[in-house]
Amino acid sequence: MHRIALAGPTDFKGWRDAARRLARQGVEPADVVWTVVGESSDLFAAPGLETPAAPAPEGPAFAVPRAFLDLAETAILHSDPERFALLYTMLCRLMTNHDALEDSVDPLVVRLNGFAKSVRRDIHKMHAFVRFRAVETEAGECFIAWFEPEHRIVEAAAPFFARRFASMRWSILTPERSVHWDGEILRLSEGVDRSAAPGEDALEDLWRRYYASIFNPARLKVQAMMSEMPQKYWRNLPEASLIIPLIDQAERRSAEMVQSATTPANPRPQRARPTPAEVTEAPAMAGTIAALRAEAAGCRRCPLWAPATQTVFGEGPEDAEIVFVGEQPGDQEDLAGKPFVGPAGQVFDAALRDVGIDRGRVYVTNAVKHFKFVPRGKRRLHQKPNVSEIVACHVWVAQELQILRPRLVVALGLTAVRSLTGKTMTLASAREQKLQTEAGTALLATIHPSYLLRLPDEAMKAREHARFLEDLKRVAEMARAA
Repeated sequence: MHRIALAGPTDFKGWRDAARRLARQGVEPADVVWTVVGESSDLFAAPGLETPAAPAPEGPAFAVPRAFLDLAETAILHSDPERFALLYTMLCRLMTNHDALEDSVDPLVVRLNGFAKSVRRDIHKMHAFVRFRAVETEAGECFIAWFEPEHRIVEAAAPFFARRFASMRWSILTPERSVHWDGEILRLSEGVDRSAAPGEDALEDLWRRYYASIFNPARLKVQAMMSEMPQKYWRNLPEASLIIPLIDQAERRSAEMVQSATTPANPRPQRARPTPAEVTEAPAMAGTIAALRAEAAGCRRCPLWAPATQTVFGEGPEDAEIVFVGEQPGDQEDLAGKPFVGPAGQVFDAALRDVGIDRGRVYVTNAVKHFKFVPRGKRRLHQKPNVSEIVACHVWVAQELQILRPRLVVALGLTAVRSLTGKTMTLASAREQKLQTEAGTALLATIHPSYLLRLPDEAMKAREHARFLEDLKRVAEMARAA
């Protein structure tokens, strides 16, 4: 009997070296006991002691398919204590049958592939469901998360977080092993108890309100949602307390959304008419927002009027001190004839409330007044307006600002920046500069709320949302100081 003690439960190199040596000596799988230093799976093995293979001539060198090494490197992270022995059995089979791994119905192949699949899924879930919480330490702000993986995946999953949150100091604590990032290197340590992780922080209530604001009941598919977000992960998700109530309310909210449509849908929303643009002369100064709105309703300055339901003009008091300029109306805005009433508008409203800006005291409008889209089946997918469309619509935005004379203009996204400054720049650059509109009004640039809806990663959403709120706080401060 050969007893092999590996340095750790994920010691792939140790297993590979020992397995290769044993296989070349012709040792049968039944004659090998695999243990891990510090674990007492074998009552008769001394921890940390490896019994060398019996003196015997080694057989010739052999090669195995690359696919087996990839499979073994992943499957060895599984929590099943038999994984080392099963992998060695597979290795011995491959010595006499190079294609043994391709027998997809062989029970051993099925079991090892199941190990690898389960490990990959566990890594994916860790990437998706880790939630960091801010903690003040002597070294400054640090973000700490708690996670309970099924398998021994912490080391394999950690590089993803180092790339994604490279500028943050963070730790991910688990019962089996913990990992820490200081901005330069990843460091592993022993696992800890759940009590070592911090409780809720100030951002979690904000995160829940944001999650509720982007939850679209009309697109809810409960079975798919439960499959992607198994309930065993809910205990560590701050938004989990909202999921069941939101599902229960989905049917009622969907019905309310249908009933609240104030404008009939375009009878031909899926067909973009190829009517050439009928560019009109620039309108004379209207004098009031109401007059300007009436004139813009018949705008033919670019082709976007043809497939759109209607012109979506700005909205708000004419003595507003702050004007927010977005990109263009979306699907729901096009049907309702009002700006910022769709999912992005809900995120925008919630953000204004969070920083203490009264939506009723600001004016909201878009750089482009018609919805630009491409039909996809029954859906109309947003398309970004091009420069000629932005320029054609600039006459309306310029007159809105001339009538309103606000203290501060906020550009939500690059389309608005292009319209208000006439310049092409990156949003990162625009955010750092002191900008002015062409008329000399102070201008601040930030993201469009729809950007938050498109981010696939939840942690990144939370971070970008927090940064969006910081920009809006600056808006409130600049408006007061102006």
